[in-house]
Amino acid sequence: MLSSHEFVRVSLEINLFFQRIMKEHLFFVETSLPPVETTAIHEASALKQGFEQLLGHTVYYANGSISENAIRSNEFVTPYTLKAEELNSMLTGASLNTDITRAEYELAADSNPHYQKWPENIMEEINNRSYNLLKEVISFQKRLLSRRLECRIFITLYPELLDHVNHESEYYLEILESLKSRKLPKKTLCDELNFWNHIMEDHAEFIDGMLDPTEDKLKGTARATAEAFEMLVKECMETAQKQMIQNSNRAAEGIRAYKRAATEGLLQCRIKSVIPPLLADHVLREANHYLRLLSSIRQS
Repeated sequence: MLSSHEFVRVSLEINLFFQRIMKEHLFFVETSLPPVETTAIHEASALKQGFEQLLGHTVYYANGSISENAIRSNEFVTPYTLKAEELNSMLTGASLNTDITRAEYELAADSNPHYQKWPENIMEEINNRSYNLLKEVISFQKRLLSRRLECRIFITLYPELLDHVNHESEYYLEILESLKSRKLPKKTLCDELNFWNHIMEDHAEFIDGMLDPTEDKLKGTARATAEAFEMLVKECMETAQKQMIQNSNRAAEGIRAYKRAATEGLLQCRIKSVIPPLLADHVLREANHYLRLLSSIRQS
């Protein structure tokens, strides 16, 4: 059971990370649909704006109420996020509220870990609003994937990527469900590591598939990275816990460095691909989040 202070801090940090992830998933869907899909484009945009509004509220309450470790992890924003947002919005014409990003760069940590700045009912409201909106998002994403698999819609996103974002949405939903009871989901070490190692594997495969065929070196690194994470998933039950955490951490640090270099290269137009720069920054933040999670597992 989380204490009142822990409940507020954890709720803020979880929502700061995942609300942005969710709104960006919807941005990628919105900008990957053809003009004929007017209804789906409008629905993606409306859901995106819903998460933007929630994120704006969360950022307001998070200032001075979250851990220094969370801020330093760069899982909420990276040095590249604002530039990536501005570039993607300019190139696609789809809106992104960059004022939220600017506010996140100014977030301060909780200077007194025993002082609870905001009452629990505020966090309950944010969690409940996120939960309800997330259920709508999951339903929308599942309908899109179903239509894509039945060839009733065209979208320039892999079906596997649509399935991938839905797994992340359901993971977030599970956390919000547990927070209703002032706790976090109980998972085995392998369940937790396998989820994120599989996410990292998917990221490497998507990067490989979206790089230009001439980018041989980058594509080779992406394939090798995907294979490394696939092996970690297969070996989890057979490897000692401490070694598994170390192996996962090493692999996560490797893919983070790769994603960071890719984000910089895409923003500077040095890499040939169909990867939106914001997507590169998006997956970089997920690696940062995973590394912070691994750090907390090591310390527990």
